[in-house]
Amino acid sequence: MSLKAKLGRLKGHMNLPQEEHPLPVAEQQVIQTEPLEIPFLEKWTENDTHVYKMEDEYCFIREVHYDMDHQHGIYTLHDAKKAVEAWNEVDYSHPLSSKGIQAEEMFFFDTETTGLGGGTGNTIFILGYAFFTDRGVTVRQHILPNPGAEIPLYQSFLEKVNYNTLVTYNGKAFDWPQLKTRHTLIREHVPKLPQYGHFDLYHASRRLWKNDLEKVKLINVEKNILGIERQDDMPGYLAPYIYFDYLERKDPKGLFGIMKHNEIDVLTLITLYTHLSVQLLQKEGSDLSSYEVARWYLGLGEKETAIKAYNKVLEADNAVQRISALHALAFQWKKNREEEKALNAWHKVAEEGILKEQIEACIELAKIYEHSQKNYVKAIQVTQNALSLFPPDQKEKKAAADLKWRLVRLSKKAGHTKE
Repeated sequence: MSLKAKLGRLKGHMNLPQEEHPLPVAEQQVIQTEPLEIPFLEKWTENDTHVYKMEDEYCFIREVHYDMDHQHGIYTLHDAKKAVEAWNEVDYSHPLSSKGIQAEEMFFFDTETTGLGGGTGNTIFILGYAFFTDRGVTVRQHILPNPGAEIPLYQSFLEKVNYNTLVTYNGKAFDWPQLKTRHTLIREHVPKLPQYGHFDLYHASRRLWKNDLEKVKLINVEKNILGIERQDDMPGYLAPYIYFDYLERKDPKGLFGIMKHNEIDVLTLITLYTHLSVQLLQKEGSDLSSYEVARWYLGLGEKETAIKAYNKVLEADNAVQRISALHALAFQWKKNREEEKALNAWHKVAEEGILKEQIEACIELAKIYEHSQKNYVKAIQVTQNALSLFPPDQKEKKAAADLKWRLVRLSKKAGHTKE
C-alpha cells in the first residue's frame, strides 16, 4: 500500500473518541514485552538520534549542532546572542526583555502533536528545542516511539531543558498547556512539571505586524519578515498522518521530515526573537514597526523609551505613521505643559491625519483654546470642524453629542447666544 493511501486510511485516527485512544500508560507498560527490540535502529542512528533508556522503556533523542556564524534568515546565531547582551545593557523593562539572563539560559521550544485540539486525546510525539552552548546552538528533539513510552519521553525532557526562560510561538495557548495535560497522565512517574518564565513571540508578532500580514502564522512571519525560505519542507499539517503511519510500519523515514520541520521551527524562534529585539531596542535595522513599538512602550508606562521611538518614526518615510506619531507626541507635550508644540502638532494632525486622529486633534485643540487660552472663537471653529468630520450615520453618537454641547457652552462664553 502506498504512503498516500495509508495516510488516507489513518486520517480517521485524529478524531477518535477518547475511549478508542491507546490504553493508559500503566497498562501499556504491561503490554510491552520486548521494548528494547528497536525496529530500524540503524536508520535512527544515521539521523543523529540515540536511544534514551529508562528501565524497560525508551524514547529517542536527536541532536544537531550549528556554529554561531550559521545564518537563518536575515540574522546569524551570533546576532541572536548579541541581542540578548543588548537587553542586559538597557535600564527599561519589557515583557520580551532578557535582562538578567544569558543566551545560554534561553530555551526555544516547539512541539509536534497528533492534532491541534487540547485534551488527553491529543498526543505530543516530538518535544523540540534549541539552546545556546559555548560552541554554538544545539537543536535537541525528544521523540515518542509509541504511545506507551511517555514516561521516558518526559523524564528525558525534564532532565535536559532550561524551563525558566521558555521561548515559544503561541506556546502560552498551546504548547505548554498541552505538555501539562499530557504530564498529568504520568505525574506519578516523573518529576513535577515546573513553573516557568515565558516569552511568547506570537503576541509580539501580532502586535507589530498584524496590519502587514493577512495571518500572523509562523510560516508567514518567516517568509515575509524574516527572509526564511523553506526548501523541501514537510508541511506541519501532515505531521499527525505521518506519525500514525510510523506507528504502524515502525519505519521512521517519513518521520525524519517532520523532525526537520520542527528543527527549522525552533531555529526560526531564535531568528524571530532576534528581530523583535532589534525593533524593541531600536537598534540599527529596526523598521517602520517602530510606531507599534512606541505604542507598546507607552502602554507599559515606559514613557521615555516610547517618546524616543515616536521621534524615530518622525524621521521615517511613512507619512501616515509620521502623523500618528506626531499625534501621540502631542499628548505628551500637553502633559509636559509644552502647549505651543502640542497646538502646532494637532493643527497638522487635523489636516493630514486619518479620520479618527483628525477628530481627536480638533477636540484637543478645542480644549486648549477654551480652558488655557480662553480663545472661544478658535475653540468654536475647531469644534465645528470636528463635528463636520463625523460621517452622517454617526452624527447622533455620544462623541458628536458631546461636541454639540461643547458648542452651546462655547457660544455662551463667547457671547454668541442670548441669555
